[in-house]
Amino acid sequence: MTQRTRPTVAVGALGGTIAMTSADGTAVVPTLTGELLAEAVPGLETIADIRAETLAMLPSGSLDERTVLAALAWAKDAVDAGAAGVVLTQGTDTLEESAYLVDLFWDRPEPLVVTGAMRSPQSPSADGPANLIAAMRCAVAPESRDRGVLVAFDDEIHQARWVAKTDSMSTGAFRSPVFGPIGRCVESQVVYGVNGGGRPPALVAAGLAERLQQPLPRVPLVATHLGDRGDVLDLVAASHPDGVVVAGFGAGHVSAAMAEAVGRAAARMPVVFASRTGSGPTGRAMYGYPGSEMDLVARGAIAAGWLPPVKARLLLWSALCAGETDQLREEFTQRGAP
Repeated sequence: MTQRTRPTVAVGALGGTIAMTSADGTAVVPTLTGELLAEAVPGLETIADIRAETLAMLPSGSLDERTVLAALAWAKDAVDAGAAGVVLTQGTDTLEESAYLVDLFWDRPEPLVVTGAMRSPQSPSADGPANLIAAMRCAVAPESRDRGVLVAFDDEIHQARWVAKTDSMSTGAFRSPVFGPIGRCVESQVVYGVNGGGRPPALVAAGLAERLQQPLPRVPLVATHLGDRGDVLDLVAASHPDGVVVAGFGAGHVSAAMAEAVGRAAARMPVVFASRTGSGPTGRAMYGYPGSEMDLVARGAIAAGWLPPVKARLLLWSALCAGETDQLREEFTQRGAP
């Protein structure tokens, strides 16, 4: 009888709580390499042959676009060398952003799965091992192919485009508020409740490696608030960023005074507005008062659709990085839709 060959999965570690320990039993910091992280999880080696590597050793708040896109390049090299899938581990604070940034440029059919942990390995109820096993099973499942970048957490599988961290402490912190998870890990099996496909094509990454050696776009995120007169947006615009995203009320609304600031900024750079509510899209044609969605579009701003502010920012940043400045509105129309 021919012995069955296990698939190879590349595991890239970026740091985060899943890799944090403490020497004195108090506050934890990143210490575990990718190799040690993989070796510490019983049963992981029965799922796949693991090629683990440490890509960074950072808390997720210290990750940046350059580091995440370097991990993307590493992941592409891994599947080109024969890996059946890739797992990236990192801290949870920026996981929803890192996963979406990688998803925008991921043009391989092989699964790329991002995971992490809410509790450190030294915690009596550490969740990292279970999350890593779920991610590994997701990475080798044939049904995971052609689904883009996925997030495996608490035995649920989410699309990178819609997942969000919705709790600061719970092990069930990750949810897809609008459309829900697309699958689950049940009794060692990966089960999807929706068919694959329908994902927008990846952004063109030709020349991205060279682009990363140059100054990268600056795209700040400005949240509006009660009584906002646009002062902060004016200050931000005066610093000459490459674009800006405004997190607006409700379906993407702002005050009349803030709307004037949006118009001033939009005359100089791309301005995208998104909803700060955490669920639901920007409006299209419901309201017409100053500061409404129709008014902001008339002033030159771009609606983010269903994308929340942090992901609208990443799409704008990525499109600028890829040189797609003439198609920004079309990109948001396509990628901001379900």
